Amino acid sequence: MTAQKRVERPLSPFMFGKYYRLQMTSASSLLTRITGHALVAGVLLAVWWLLAAAAGDSHFAVANAVATSWFGDLVFTGSLWAVWYHYLAGLRHLYYDAGKGLDIRTAERLGWICVAGSVVLTVITIVLVQ
Repeated sequence: MTAQKRVERPLSPFMFGKYYRLQMTSASSLLTRITGHALVAGVLLAVWWLLAAAAGDSHFAVANAVATSWFGDLVFTGSLWAVWYHYLAGLRHLYYDAGKGLDIRTAERLGWICVAGSVVLTVITIVLVQ
């Protein structure tokens, strides 16, 4: 009886890179989940700022210093981008629910449109607000 030759296959953590290419459809799905959870940071900062305003001048001075610092600007800008991305991804899923855009080429294109559109809408919103 002859011995069977064992096939060497990589284990799952090593699939990225050489054996697996992250697709836009899976990346956009992950990004939708991440932005949904990341919105909590902006909400917490805004709620802290509002509660500090109600608590008194000393509390508000600290919260306002954080909210208007580079860190606050970063959190609020990231949250603004996350809102726009999450909104566009929701519209994309409504389109999918209608049974349209389900082929790979269109799905990838819609993923890139969500990313680019959210960046453009974030910039437009920042320009209009200032």
